[in-house]
Amino acid sequence: MTAKLNIDEANNALKDLNSCLSEDKKWILQDGKLTKSFTFRNFIRAFGWMTEVAIWAEKLKHHPEWFNVYNRVDVALTTHDAGGISELDFKLAAKMESLLA
Repeated sequence: MTAKLNIDEANNALKDLNSCLSEDKKWILQDGKLTKSFTFRNFIRAFGWMTEVAIWAEKLKHHPEWFNVYNRVDVALTTHDAGGISELDFKLAAKMESLLA
């Protein structure tokens, strides 16, 4: 089981995750979850990215909460077994970012 991060650990991990992202593309901590909205050129790009993320999520055995409408995907990550945000959430978020390239 993965351990829940305390607020300082989560904020430090958030700073590392966001270090290479522009101000308008950063992840945030909101309502006990790691969240971000992604916008793509069209539905096919959004769905293709979601498919790639789904493969990695299955490998990590960690599945995102997400919502897709046309070219937008809203993501919320939390580790239910840990009762909050864990390293696994930041690992999946980093993988999501790498799949954008």
